Amino acid sequence: MSALTANAAPGTGAAHIRSVGTALPGPAIDNATLGQRLRMPGQWEEWVDTFIGTRTRHLAIDLDSGKQAATLADLCETAGRRALERAGLAPEQVDLVVMGTASPDALMPATVNVVADRLRVNGVPTYQLQSGCTGAFQAMHVAQQLLSTGAYRNALVLGGDVTARFYDFDVDFATLPPEHLVHYVLFGDGAGAMVLDAQPVPGSLAMRRLFTQLTGLDRAPGQTVHWFGPSDRDSARTPAEEDYKAIEQSVPVMAAEILDDLLDETGWDRDEIDFLLPPQLSGRMTTKIVDLLALPSATEVSCVRDVGNNGNATPFFQLEQLLAQISPGHRALGVSVESSKWIKAGFAVEMV
Repeated sequence: MSALTANAAPGTGAAHIRSVGTALPGPAIDNATLGQRLRMPGQWEEWVDTFIGTRTRHLAIDLDSGKQAATLADLCETAGRRALERAGLAPEQVDLVVMGTASPDALMPATVNVVADRLRVNGVPTYQLQSGCTGAFQAMHVAQQLLSTGAYRNALVLGGDVTARFYDFDVDFATLPPEHLVHYVLFGDGAGAMVLDAQPVPGSLAMRRLFTQLTGLDRAPGQTVHWFGPSDRDSARTPAEEDYKAIEQSVPVMAAEILDDLLDETGWDRDEIDFLLPPQLSGRMTTKIVDLLALPSATEVSCVRDVGNNGNATPFFQLEQLLAQISPGHRALGVSVESSKWIKAGFAVEMV
């Protein structure tokens, strides 16, 4: 039995994506504006355009003051409210809330509970999963498995990240090594939400396959984000570190493996895939991965060039775009790679 089969929902308990909502903080920030704020030379913008390929991003901080302007709870509340409204679901009708994030607002209370409180959702199970880019897939997977038991009718699934609050705008950016500077270029902030239903709804996306799989045995992390407390806040460690070379080498290969697993388990042929939702590390990396996966009939659904890599919000932005384009009978595959400890995740959906 493959790992994907082992993780698939038992029996016929498929989940159905009923609606999606997203939220972004502040205005779009282009490379020229970001370069001016980082006090970088003019050729830096050309480097970003050529090697990163991300044009704009949204940050939950004010660039002039460096102060945080929006929290993760703020963004998830907006995204969650939009998803509920689009599903025609009242807060008291929500049976379950699951959230995936790598950057909760606090260790306690869990951000998922803050968001549920703001949305007036109460008296239901809530779960918060902490993970990098595959955290949203993990949240979907937990919700799907719970729905498959028959104990719940629907679930509100949340995902998002606010990484800009880890940025230090007082440093001399010209002296930063590339593995630190790249954080300021790659990432954006945002949140997303979806309503998963245990039963099919006209216009919904049926989740035919969904899996997550840890593959990081004996592998060094590709990305590390530290928590600092009173005893180590003066440590010489940087808040975040990234082995971008390792990520560049590993993510395309892992993406191809995920695609092969999804095709094998669904029995779908490569030319039967209508849409591809590829990993969204950067614009340049996405192009490289799409070319490698070589799905002849698939339309690429990407957002990273305009909103940056916003972590666990990304799949929701892609699914929101997909819902605006897909027609009954069309099929789509979503692929995600978590580089901090190398997790593979993917889903196969079909419009009912």
